[in-house]
Formats: sequence, C-alpha cells, structure tokens
Amino acid sequence: MNRAAEILGKLGLTLQIFKTALAAALSWFIAASLLQAEYPYFAALAAILTVQVTVADSVEKATQRIIGIVGGVMISMLMGHWFQVGAISIFFVILIGMAISKALRMNPQIISQVAISSFLVLAFGNTEEGYAFARILETVLGSGIAVLINALIVPQNAIPDVERSVLSFSKLSADTLKSLNALLDYDGKRRKTGRSEVDALIKETNSCHQTLRLAEQSLKYNPLLTHKRTRLSRLAISISKLEHITVQIRGIRRGLADLQQDESFKREYTNISQLKRAIEATAECITAFGRTVVDSSESNLAILGTAIQEAQAEQARALKDLQQLSRLETIRDVGGILTDLSRMVAETERQNPGKTSPAPFS
Repeated sequence: MNRAAEILGKLGLTLQIFKTALAAALSWFIAASLLQAEYPYFAALAAILTVQVTVADSVEKATQRIIGIVGGVMISMLMGHWFQVGAISIFFVILIGMAISKALRMNPQIISQVAISSFLVLAFGNTEEGYAFARILETVLGSGIAVLINALIVPQNAIPDVERSVLSFSKLSADTLKSLNALLDYDGKRRKTGRSEVDALIKETNSCHQTLRLAEQSLKYNPLLTHKRTRLSRLAISISKLEHITVQIRGIRRGLADLQQDESFKREYTNISQLKRAIEATAECITAFGRTVVDSSESNLAILGTAIQEAQAEQARALKDLQQLSRLETIRDVGGILTDLSRMVAETERQNPGKTSPAPFS
C-alpha cells in the first residue's frame, strides 16, 4: 500500500489531489441534482479551494469562501440596479467590494473572494432570476463536501512527524551539551564560546514547536483522530521538558564561558575530567529520554533509568570536588553548572516510572 502510494506520488497523483478532484466532482453532481443548476461552477470551485492539507485548514478556507461569496453577492446585487455589465461597472464593483472588506479588516483571502464573487455574479446574475442566491447555496454545499471528504478519507496524522522531531530535538540537545566540554579545554589561544551550537539548538526548538502546532491543527475538527489527541498532549509535555533542558544548556554555556577567564579555576580544580564526565552522562540521559518519549518500551525505560543513576553518580562526584576550590566566585560558577545538570536529569526522571536515587541537589 505504501509502495503504491509512493509510486503514485512520484507521478504527481497525491492523496490531496485525489481528494480535490473527488470533492469537485461530487459537489458538481450533488449541486446539479439538488439545485437543478445546469452548470454549478461555484460548488466545484468552492470544493477545489477548500480542500487543504488539514481539516482545520479546510474549515478556515470554507469559512473564507462563504463569507466572500455572501459579501460579493450583496455588493453585485446592489451595483446591478444602477449599472449594466461593462468595464466601468466591473471596476466599481471590485473597487467597492475590496475596499469595504479591507476597511472591515477581513482576511486577505476573504477580500479576494469578495472581488471574484462580486464580478461573477455581476457578469452572469442579471440573466437569471435567483442566480445570486443559488450561487451562495452552491458555495456552501461545495465547501461542506470538501471538508467532509478531507476529514473522512485517510485524514492526515502528523503524530509520526512530531515523534521524529522529538528524537531530533533530544539528540541535538545531547550533542550540544557534549560539545560544551570543549570550552573546558581552553588553552589561552583560541577562545571557544559554544554560541553557534546553542543558536542551532534554539532553531531546533522552534522547529519542534512548529511541528507540534501543525499536528495539533491536523487533529482539529477531525472526528476520526480523536484518540490521537491524548498521545499528542503527552508529546507536547515532553517537548516542554526538552525546552526546559535547553534553557539549562544555555546556562551551562554561559557558566563555562565565564570559567574560561577564571585562572583560579584552572589552578584549583584539578579534576576537570570529572566535570566532563558529569556533562557527558547527563547528555546520555537526554538521548535516552527522547527515545523513551517515542517508544516507552521496558528496554528503553530500563536504559533511561540506568542513565539517570549514572548521571546522578557522576554529578555527585563532581560536587565533592568543589571542596578543592577556595574562591567563592569559582564555587558559584561550578555549582551553577552542576545545578543545571541536576535539573536536566530531573526533567528526564519524570518520564521514568521507576524509582531512582535523588539528584545531588536542585
């Protein structure tokens, strides 16, 4: 099935195109049957313009189309009493229709629909009694059919996209945290700040939120995917946790950048490798957390639990090394880094139903 869909997609025959063609044909047939219209253009046109990627988008387009046709009909009927169809009447109908829509702060899509509808009704409405009212009915019918088809025929499920985004987000968060260890290797020649890595992580955060919003929109007004909303809400909570983790990573970057300039830290803190191990162990928790969010299997939960325990142990060892330091500013900076690492582990720990030992400090 997936293979066939892939082949058809390469030929340009996507599911959305199929839905659009079906909605247009069905709208034409039903409008012609119910309204006895010989050429129900507005029904088919409304269906074509209404079918979108998500049901929520289709509802929005349908609303815009209906408001536009009603506004256009009212303006064209009003102008039709004084003007015959011609260049001058077309100019004034479109000018007045779009100006009123703009003054009422309507959506740009609605403004365009008002112009198109007023023009078509003015051009053809004078030749047939009840033409304008029939066009409104056709538009409502075509829009409604398009929304139903989009909701009932293989509705879009964007949750797999969110899961992939969570995996990518968690992996980049872990990689960014590990990369900050390079700031501890400063040799006085070329200073590293980690800013570019953190900036890339911020962009990934925004991308993940955008994917989540699209998924939430795909489930809106979709009765067949109601059961997916619980899963999506849990993914949203996990994304929020990952965002909290990125905030801690940004704090660690600033702390390590400050320590680069602290000569006292380099002299007194002899076990820098232990701090690096604490950072790397915490990064492993983030990676395991992302995998558990997508697949909460027993094996993934066990891996996460082990990673949490190892990270907490490495952080506790690094915490003991603070006894080497005498300068209060250095103790504050290193302690702040360990606090951020502890908070990151706490975020991942809430995903794990098992009991683990408490974090070194919070």
